[in-house]
Amino acid sequence: MCGIFATTGHVETNKMKEILESMKHRGPDEGKQVPLEGFHIGHQRLSIIGLEDGIQPISNEEQSKWIVCNGEIYNYLELKGELEQHTSFLTHSDSEVALKLIETEGVKSIAKLDGMFAFVIVDELTDTFVAARDTLGIKPLYYGRDDEGNYVFSSELKTLYLITDDVQEFPPGTYYTPETGFVRYRQIKHPDQPAQTTRREMTTVIREKLEQAIEKRLLADVEVGVLLSGGLDSSLISAIAAKKAKEQGKTVKSFCVGSAGSEDIERARDVAEAIGSDHYEYIYTQEELIEAIPHVIYALESYEPSLVRSAIPNYFVSKLASEHVKVILSGEGADEIFAGYEYMKQFQTTESLNEEIIRIINTLHNINLQRGDRMSMAHSIELRVPFLDLELIETALQIPSEQKLHTEEQMEKTILRESFDGVLPDQVLWRKKEEFSAGSGALDLLEAYANETISDAELARMNETAPVDIRSKQEALFYRYFIEYFPEQSALKTVGKWATA
Repeated sequence: MCGIFATTGHVETNKMKEILESMKHRGPDEGKQVPLEGFHIGHQRLSIIGLEDGIQPISNEEQSKWIVCNGEIYNYLELKGELEQHTSFLTHSDSEVALKLIETEGVKSIAKLDGMFAFVIVDELTDTFVAARDTLGIKPLYYGRDDEGNYVFSSELKTLYLITDDVQEFPPGTYYTPETGFVRYRQIKHPDQPAQTTRREMTTVIREKLEQAIEKRLLADVEVGVLLSGGLDSSLISAIAAKKAKEQGKTVKSFCVGSAGSEDIERARDVAEAIGSDHYEYIYTQEELIEAIPHVIYALESYEPSLVRSAIPNYFVSKLASEHVKVILSGEGADEIFAGYEYMKQFQTTESLNEEIIRIINTLHNINLQRGDRMSMAHSIELRVPFLDLELIETALQIPSEQKLHTEEQMEKTILRESFDGVLPDQVLWRKKEEFSAGSGALDLLEAYANETISDAELARMNETAPVDIRSKQEALFYRYFIEYFPEQSALKTVGKWATA
């Protein structure tokens, strides 16, 4: 996990130091920049794989092609095995596999990569480059042009604004070259038809696919922990990770935060005891929660109220986890792919439900996934999301709507719960969904503070002057901080929005 920067121009020494410093939280282990004939690239590294020799930027043997990459390529060993017949590797880094793959097979081979990533590869010989982002946008990437027309790329807004005010979010599932423009290399599609199997067969496949997704995301040369809120999704991830750790004679570390007496804290303790994890928790006070707001918004690069509310507990739990591990697994994505949201009951056919599932999955890049990335990276820790494994998504889309939808007879995500019968205590396995900000105790505290801080008159004034609609006092409070940190108009266009504030 890292922070990347690349430009087709040149950056003077002091400015490049400022650029690397602005994203040091994304990679505090090592920082390096390489000025080239036609490019200038930089990287801050959080070492997860290839600890000894994985420092970036990484070049080919001739030093004619270079990569800066943020993320993890989960199938890098498989791809490396294939590529070693045609080329040699200089490091043990998974990022080098992306460089060698494209060098050997061309830009269309990006579709072979299974992982979460954002990278830029520059080619000194042909004076061109390719930038790419993973299918769902799990890892961030922004781009723009400077005053001289040079392309500029970076992991975060705050870094790119050191060079240009012309900033846009790089679209997920695409690559870009100056010759082709943006090309969509992969997208989530409707299955040809629903699975023609029994419910028992479906639950078996779901269990297999989730276990495989977690196994894949345990790949690291450092310790991997789990976020455990006590809800279904994080508890399943934690239970499976704990089982796999036990098979290796280890104990997985789990982490939870909340206010005193909050539901998440109590439930997480129960789950941790049941699965035998080495459990850590932090009880934050109202004062700490309020004090964290500006820090969260600066790191999050958004003022969307629902996002900020859930980001604050994420901020605290990432801080807690970073004191013990370098990688954490999260339950993000289960509600999307298994139709866990109440409103989804309106989509009665498999086709219409899948259409909605695909739509919301494709919006995650600048809402939930942005929250997960920024809050973890604010504390220099990598977050991975097993439920958003592409094979698991494909499996979930094949389930007929009547097997997934919440009804009077069937609670939300019943088929997921049935898939792991016996893995968790029944009171956890059948616990009703609750928003993280609600279960952690943050929701009521933030609502009360916003009402105390923002008057009706101030909300009205902001709506008269702001270029966006301010929908609530919470949104007004968060927006006020956001425009202080990101006054550029282009920043507003990168903010993902939920339907309600």
